[in-house]
Amino acid sequence: MDNNKKTVIEKRIQKTGENLVKNNMEFYYAETKDDVRSIVESLLKKGDVITNGGTMTMAECGLSDLLKSADYTYLDRTGKSREEVEEIYIKAFSADVYISSSNAITEDGVLYNVDGNSNRVAAIAYGPESVIIIAGYNKIVRDLKEAEVRVKTESAPPNCTRLDCKTYCQETGECVSLSKAERQIYDGCRSDGRICCNYLISAQQRQKGRIKVIIVGEELGY
Repeated sequence: MDNNKKTVIEKRIQKTGENLVKNNMEFYYAETKDDVRSIVESLLKKGDVITNGGTMTMAECGLSDLLKSADYTYLDRTGKSREEVEEIYIKAFSADVYISSSNAITEDGVLYNVDGNSNRVAAIAYGPESVIIIAGYNKIVRDLKEAEVRVKTESAPPNCTRLDCKTYCQETGECVSLSKAERQIYDGCRSDGRICCNYLISAQQRQKGRIKVIIVGEELGY
């Protein structure tokens, strides 16, 4: 990356991180995705029960070997039946650590997440003792309005493609609601495969430090 561009990006990351801290979340900066593993490892304790939401970012950071270490109990959904996955969703609430990404992070330190099954937004909001959010700098947005547009254009369409959800955004590349002159933040299609069913805005936290946010100086995930 061009050093001048990198300097600007890092300033934006730092500003966002400072505001996350003001909102009682912990902030960590990883220059590259290769630096994420050591940060995550420092946030884990031997014997932790760990699980995660559906996150392309975690996969891109190559955390699988770490989480499958004998030092931890990893509740892995990979290759499981639907019934087993549902059981892990419930067990996530009593896990020691929940790892996820975020659909967007505003510059004033607010996490914005939208889900279909909603196991991810539920666990971020309540349950696991520690929540680790890993996000590329491309997830940073100016405000919630920009976060909404980001989900409807950059997050939902590729995720629907990945999950083969038959939705308007999979077919066209953006949410049907963007064609409306006026819309609500929750507007969307009526498809059975819709993945934007529940919305979570995580602002100032009562439980200081429960949510840890790692922002990476690279573009990652959707």
